[in-house]
Amino acid sequence: MRPSALLPILASALLVAAVMPAAAHHSFAAFDMTNQKTVTGAVKQVDWTNPHIWIWIDVANDKGGSDTYAFEGMSPNFLARRGWTRSTLHTGDKITVSYRPMRDGKNGGMFISGTTAAGKVLTMGGAADGTSSQK
Repeated sequence: MRPSALLPILASALLVAAVMPAAAHHSFAAFDMTNQKTVTGAVKQVDWTNPHIWIWIDVANDKGGSDTYAFEGMSPNFLARRGWTRSTLHTGDKITVSYRPMRDGKNGGMFISGTTAAGKVLTMGGAADGTSSQK
């Protein structure tokens, strides 16, 4: 085989190798994408970190205590362009979260949307009404 014929093959192989880690990073394999659940609780913590934010809420259980649920969201950059800020949610805020549950049954999953006690709807795409999520 001529060396000039190997160049396109090598370039294609390098492109595939470079794209594969990005595709793996954005996998939804951990979540049951055919199911949607909803829980209501109080915000325990929000980590505004890359590559994805995490929101933890405490949800009352039937034993008089609470269970912590963890929700993965989009990147801070993605959410900032849609009106979210570090202070969109505060510790103690009451919120109802719709999410795609974890396949392994753990509490939490992929955040779809949330509704605050004041009725404000937050989605990973921005505020549902098209306004800024920060007020």
